[in-house]
Amino acid sequence: MSWKRIVVAILASGILSSLADWLFMGDWLYKAFDRNPEIWRYPAGQGENKAILWSSVFPFLTCGVFVLVCSGLHLYSYRATFKLAVAVWLIGPLPLTIVNALWIKLSAPIAASFSLGWLMKLFLAALAVVLILR
Repeated sequence: MSWKRIVVAILASGILSSLADWLFMGDWLYKAFDRNPEIWRYPAGQGENKAILWSSVFPFLTCGVFVLVCSGLHLYSYRATFKLAVAVWLIGPLPLTIVNALWIKLSAPIAASFSLGWLMKLFLAALAVVLILR
């Protein structure tokens, strides 16, 4: 497999998943369901630039590892990559988000949005693998 195509798949899925994070975890959600404002690190959004930067970088790590795993396991079909995406989601982000919501003051819609955001991020990485690496 060409490293150039792997890098393109990582960049494409990383950029798209960063945008998907804004969709699933955007301000509109917090304004509608923010019943516990004391849980947020930055009151009224003041000083959150560093957090935005880091949360925009980490999707590239997630997508990069996913692309590399698919490439290493020779998974290039829709079925195989999407099954792996769902398996990874069920192993990590979904249970972690649910447990965090049980212990931290996160409303159910915000927790559901976090979970769906992770699933979308993994699906975008799977789609990049199929469309770019195949």
